[in-house]
Amino acid sequence: MKYFDRVNFGRCISVALATFFFSTHLYAAKTLVYCSESSPSHFNPQLTDDGASFNANSSIIHNQLVEIPPGETELVSGLATSWKVSKDGLKYTFKLRKNVKFQATTYFKPTRNFNADDVLFTFNRQRLKSHPYHMVGGGIYEYFDSMAMGELIKDIVKVDDYTVQFVLSRPEAPFLANLAMDFASILSAEYGEMLLKAKTPEKLDMFPVGTGPFVFKRYVKDSTIRYEAHPNYFRGKSPLDRLVFVITPDANVRTQKLKTGECHIITEPAPADLPAIEKHPQLQVIQKTGLNVGYLAMNVERPPFDKVLVRRAVNHALNRKAYIDAVFLGHATVAKNPMPPGIWGFHDAIKDYDYKPKKAKALLKEAGFPNGFATELWALPVSRPYNPNGKKMAEMMQADLAKVGIKTKIVTYDWPTYIAKLKAGEHTMLQIGWSADSMDPESFLGLLLSCAAIPAGMNTARWCHQPYDRLVRKAKLVTDKKKRTEYYLKAQEIFHQEAPWVALAHSVIFRAMSKKVVGFKVDQLGRDLFYGVDLH
Repeated sequence: MKYFDRVNFGRCISVALATFFFSTHLYAAKTLVYCSESSPSHFNPQLTDDGASFNANSSIIHNQLVEIPPGETELVSGLATSWKVSKDGLKYTFKLRKNVKFQATTYFKPTRNFNADDVLFTFNRQRLKSHPYHMVGGGIYEYFDSMAMGELIKDIVKVDDYTVQFVLSRPEAPFLANLAMDFASILSAEYGEMLLKAKTPEKLDMFPVGTGPFVFKRYVKDSTIRYEAHPNYFRGKSPLDRLVFVITPDANVRTQKLKTGECHIITEPAPADLPAIEKHPQLQVIQKTGLNVGYLAMNVERPPFDKVLVRRAVNHALNRKAYIDAVFLGHATVAKNPMPPGIWGFHDAIKDYDYKPKKAKALLKEAGFPNGFATELWALPVSRPYNPNGKKMAEMMQADLAKVGIKTKIVTYDWPTYIAKLKAGEHTMLQIGWSADSMDPESFLGLLLSCAAIPAGMNTARWCHQPYDRLVRKAKLVTDKKKRTEYYLKAQEIFHQEAPWVALAHSVIFRAMSKKVVGFKVDQLGRDLFYGVDLH
């Protein structure tokens, strides 16, 4: 992965930032300041799969053909105004929205509106190795590859300037919902062609252009991201004139910045800070039950986690209820499946692994490790909805595992490095998690655990189990929801037996903000969306 030059950003300049952001000029221009938890790994949603990157680009800069509005779960029209599906489920024909303008920036001035060429450019880059942009950025497209979209999409036909037809190699029940995901954000073919002529194609992923509500202005690594409202946005200009991300990894520092007025909205407030924020006369907290799961992935390609008895032992060794109480302060429930109960097809009848250290020791002995073993435990370096304090949880895990003879060294990295290394499979055990992209079980059971998801790094356990894989692939081929549910229930039973993860928690999502902020909604899909938000 390629990153921008690093600029140190510490607490020592917070006062200067506050003075700058809240000057009379910026107030007059309606600038909203959002304190985010980490730096984005890219500004092209095709090339990443982490929430911090998606928040910083896909929902701000881009649009998809179909979309899910904030706080909702049903698909609506985006850059496509309507669509039809053939009776055999192999052809999806989209009518495209007219008079949609791409953003004008200091580095690109569009000469035409959005049309079918942009749809073909966006998807063909990901699916065709012969495409001039396919290998730009490394040629790995996490979502696209993990869902085997390259095998699924047989062809994309430009019927006319405002009609596009996707031709599939097989029926795919969640295909339409998948087109609302971040990886399907539409890019500008004209911009791509300009950069090819200039022999600087890599700039497409560093200096983004889209049709969305905000225009990218500047990124200072580990410090700030600046945007301005897109004046010609097809849904109408944002009430906000400017949007600024202030990258603040420490949750307690984010809370202090909110209290001092340096930020209007903060992501992932520390659970311990919530009562004080709620009592503050100028602040507010909003919440929603999230569609997420936090988990401990065990890399089955690295001994001793290639042994199922060891993985089951780890499941019995961890006191997850204690983590809910201490880390989430009760704002979560213990997880037992790889997807949350709010998604249809959840297997409620599965009997969870209970906390039994003695049973864990017995399983380790049976696996050939009567005295345990030593390994690494990677701790999440940023606050996420599914794990607000990776360090604290890792310390509690370390103590639990020591009781059964597993000695762990806690390891962590900055967020982009953490993501890059886990995708390379360098970990043994690591904390990670996921928030739903749609209401379809495929968003968890296929995207995170299929064999196809290993090369792209989405399957963090690197677990390829053919009986499981056949079930999730069959579930995508049928449209009957009852039959799909049967496949997904059986898949969850196999997951439980094979235990490639310790499913940890399903959490409540919190956002804290100034009472001057209006129109912001907590989204159960875990996104932070700013179009329609205003300051009063």
